[in-house]
Amino acid sequence: MNEHNIKEDLFHVLRVLSSNESFSQRDLSSRLGFSLGKTNYLLKALGRKNLIKIKNFSSRENKLNKVRYILTKKGLEEKVTLTYYFLRRKEEEYRQLKKDLETFAQQREDILRT
Repeated sequence: MNEHNIKEDLFHVLRVLSSNESFSQRDLSSRLGFSLGKTNYLLKALGRKNLIKIKNFSSRENKLNKVRYILTKKGLEEKVTLTYYFLRRKEEEYRQLKKDLETFAQQREDILRT
């Protein structure tokens, strides 16, 4: 994974968690289109960076632990930073595509004139 993809993936996880913190890993995985393993990796990375708190709120024997992922203040700040990064990157991609389209249109006109 390159740095752009990781930042973008972390942004998407933070964005989804900020809308609803009661998602399970499976819910997040499905909603984001990521594998369960990738989702687990990203959540653990966010937890290690103190961007989310991972809270177990059910610890009955023979039952699956229910986990809640809660954005921290630092996580909300990182989401804003990543949102800016993501939008800036998409704007750069848009400009490049627009430039490519203009170049293509000019080449097409040149070909049609000859």
